[in-house]
Amino acid sequence: MHTGFIFTDAPFAAAHASTIAECGGLVAAWFGGPYEGHPEVGIWLARREGERWSAPVEVAQGRDRRGRPSPCWNPVLFQPREGPLLLFYKVGPSPRRWWGMLTRSTDGGRSWSEPARLPRGILGPIKNKPVELEGGVLLCPSSTESLFWRCHLERTADHGVSWQKLSLRASRTRGSIQPGILRYPGGAMQIVCRSKQRAITSCWSADGVRWGRMQPLDLPNPDSGIDAEMLADGRALLVYNHSRHGRTPLNLALSRDGRRWQPSHVLEDAPGEYSYPAVIQGADRRIHVTYTWQRRRIRHVEIEPAEL
Repeated sequence: MHTGFIFTDAPFAAAHASTIAECGGLVAAWFGGPYEGHPEVGIWLARREGERWSAPVEVAQGRDRRGRPSPCWNPVLFQPREGPLLLFYKVGPSPRRWWGMLTRSTDGGRSWSEPARLPRGILGPIKNKPVELEGGVLLCPSSTESLFWRCHLERTADHGVSWQKLSLRASRTRGSIQPGILRYPGGAMQIVCRSKQRAITSCWSADGVRWGRMQPLDLPNPDSGIDAEMLADGRALLVYNHSRHGRTPLNLALSRDGRRWQPSHVLEDAPGEYSYPAVIQGADRRIHVTYTWQRRRIRHVEIEPAEL
């Protein structure tokens, strides 16, 4: 296991909510600024060149319809099998009032298209990456935090030009947000979520359209973001805080069936905050995790799957 910071010095005081993708090399992004929710918070990005990360570069700033500064939130990078690298993010005064944005890169994250606002009612993937279905359809895990916490899904067959919103039954998903999607070798799909129930919650589908009731897993959750990845060897991997009340420790857990989970490695267990992980498996089968370190830096961990 190799671990290190993506940056140590930066022109912002606070960093949070990282995301990672592979596009030739690794690309990571997060929101950074004076503090979460400040109007000057933007989306920052770095690329790994060889064994080193490039200096952070601000690639998006938030503006409301009147052109006034507005904070950015929760970037999500995703590289489809074909087409440009996608960067989804949110802009707005708070999670209750934010809207979805999308920009694209055709050169591995070095330059980006003019950001476009997503259609009304569409937020894009809210924290975790989409899964790509047959025909290039992206199934995006999303949620809202207005009167109640609720999960929903959004589909796009043309990399974010047109959209379809799939509403899950509200009574079945209330109290859960920020879903991640796991697609098992047999075709079954599972959503795993942050929740207010002090446990990670989950629901299942056979077709990605009709979903069962949300149920708690036997893994704790301190009301903090998680992420999940289906590994090439058929195991499901979760990155989460194994705690009911604080954002430490930060752990890995593995499962063959999505129902019985085995806590594995501890990534962080010192006092402080280690939160909002993102995880992918690269083309070389290595696992890459990024996460918030003390709200000041973003840490990158590289793991050989055989060691899990």
